[in-house]
Amino acid sequence: MTGSVPPERRMANDIALNLGHLPGESAAEAIAGHIGRFWDPRMRSRLLAYVDAGAEGLHPLVIAAVRLLR
Repeated sequence: MTGSVPPERRMANDIALNLGHLPGESAAEAIAGHIGRFWDPRMRSRLLAYVDAGAEGLHPLVIAAVRLLR
């Protein structure tokens, strides 16, 4: 499946779109909280690795949330 979007990227971006209406840092905190509570540790690890590899196509709020998860 060359060119397919990693599921963690798609899911994290969907969460950002749903919580992006929150003011200021609250959106990133809410995204980090959701990922921390509901995502399997393997999924979180893959998301962190994706950010480390350049975070191509990730919503800026997801990148901010990952900083909070570390």
